[in-house]
Amino acid sequence: MSLTHLTINQAAVLLAQGEISPLELTRAHLERIQQVDGRLNSFITLTPELALKQACQAEAEMLAGMRKGPLHGIPLALKDLFETAGVRTTAGSSFWAEHVTQADAAAVQKLRAAGAVLLGKLNMHEIALGVTNENPHFGDTCNPHNLQCIPGGSSGGAGAALAAGLCLGALGSDTGGSIRIPASLCGVVGLKPTRGRVSLRGVIPLSWNLDHAGPMARCVWDVALLLQVIAGYDPKDPWSEDLPVDDYLARLDDGVQGWRVALAGDEYFTTPEIVDPEVMEAVQQAGRVFERLGARVEVVPFPSARDAAVANGLMTMADAATFHRERIAESPQQFGPDVLGRLRRGASFTSSEYSQARRTQAMLKHQFVRFLEGMDTGQPYDLLLTPATPIPAPGRGSADAAERANLLTRFTSPFNLTGLPALVMPCGVSRAGLPLGLQIVARPWAEASLLRAAHAYEKARAWSLDVTEFTL
Repeated sequence: MSLTHLTINQAAVLLAQGEISPLELTRAHLERIQQVDGRLNSFITLTPELALKQACQAEAEMLAGMRKGPLHGIPLALKDLFETAGVRTTAGSSFWAEHVTQADAAAVQKLRAAGAVLLGKLNMHEIALGVTNENPHFGDTCNPHNLQCIPGGSSGGAGAALAAGLCLGALGSDTGGSIRIPASLCGVVGLKPTRGRVSLRGVIPLSWNLDHAGPMARCVWDVALLLQVIAGYDPKDPWSEDLPVDDYLARLDDGVQGWRVALAGDEYFTTPEIVDPEVMEAVQQAGRVFERLGARVEVVPFPSARDAAVANGLMTMADAATFHRERIAESPQQFGPDVLGRLRRGASFTSSEYSQARRTQAMLKHQFVRFLEGMDTGQPYDLLLTPATPIPAPGRGSADAAERANLLTRFTSPFNLTGLPALVMPCGVSRAGLPLGLQIVARPWAEASLLRAAHAYEKARAWSLDVTEFTL
C-alpha cells in the first residue's frame, strides 16, 4: 500500500516498528501534493520546509528511543483559520492574506505536543461563510471523485486533501456543517464534537455562538485519536467547558448490541423533492446494518429541525456581520460577492429577530436532549441517524451560493444551534460514483458512544469506498 493511502493508525504502527521513517512518510505526502494538488487546489499555504524539519526531529527522537505522543511523525494539515506560529493564516480572505501570528491556536499546540508534522494550511470557503469552497481569492477546491463537483465547505480543502491522500488527518471548523458537509461529499469522516469540548482559542471566528472545532480523517479510529489529542478544557477560552475527557479509544470495538437508535423519518428529512432517493436508500440501508449489529432501530419523527436550521442560519450571518462590521464598512469590495451578500443580509436582521433566534436556540437544545433521553416518551435513544446532506456533491459554478448553503446545511445546522455532537461518514456511493453520507448524532458529551457506533458501522459495511484512488 502507498504511504499516502495509510490511515493514521497504520502509519503509527509502521513508524513504531521502524518499517518506515517520519521523513519517508512526510516526503511521500509532499510529493503526492506536488503531483495532484495543482488540479485540486486543496492547500492555500504549503509548508514543506517546516514539515521536513519536524519530520527530521521526529526521526531523531525515535532513534533515541523517545516517543513524543500518539501523533509522533504523522503528517497532518490545518484548515486555514487555525492560527499557526510563523505561518500565515488567511481564513480564505484577502483581509488576512499576509496575517502571521507568533502563537499557535490551542488545538494546534496540542497537535505539536503530540508529535504531529504540519504539512500546511488548507483551502476553505471565504471567512468560512459558505459550503462550496469556491474561493475568489485563493481559487476553487475540486472534489477528488469528480473535479467538476464541489468538495463541500467551508472545510472543503480538508475533505479534498484527505480523500486524495494528501494528508493523514486534518482539523476543521463547523458552524453550520463545515466539517460534516465536506466529509459527506468527499467520502471521509468528520466529527463536530459537543460545543465546548475542543478549544476555539486561536481559531478565526465566523460565529462566536455557533463555532465548533473538530477532527477529520479517513476512518473513525483516526478521528477518535485526533479528538483524544485536541479535546479538553482551556481556561483561556471562554466557550470551553471544564468537563472530564473520556478515553475515546478504550471501548471503540465494543459495538452497539442492545442500543436504541432513532432514524429520522419525518418529512423534513425525507421529502423526495429535496432528498435524493440514492441518499435516502443509503441511510435506510445503514439503519439495517445497525439492526444486524444488534441495535433496535426505530423510524421516528425528530422535532423542530426546520426551526433549528432557520435560527442557525440567522445567527451565523448576524454574528459574522458583527465580527466583520468594520471590514464591511471600509472595504466591502474585498469580499467575494456571495459572502458580501450574506454579510449584508446578516447586518439587516433586527435585535428582535436575533433575540428570538437565541431563545429558539435555548428551547431546542433542551428539546433535542429531552428527545434523546426519552424524557417525554420514556423511550431514550442512544443515537439519532439522519442523512448528512440531501444530495451528493453538486457541480461547481452555482450562481447562488446562498441557496447551496441552505440546501447542504439542512441536516447539519440544527446540531450546531444545539451544540450536540455529530459525526458524518460514508454510507454509500451514488450511481455517478460520488460518496453518500450518514450523520450520527448523540447526547451532549457522548463522543465516546458516537465514535463507538460509527466504528461498528464502518467495520460492518458491505461495500467499500476507495477515497484515495481517483482519476485526475
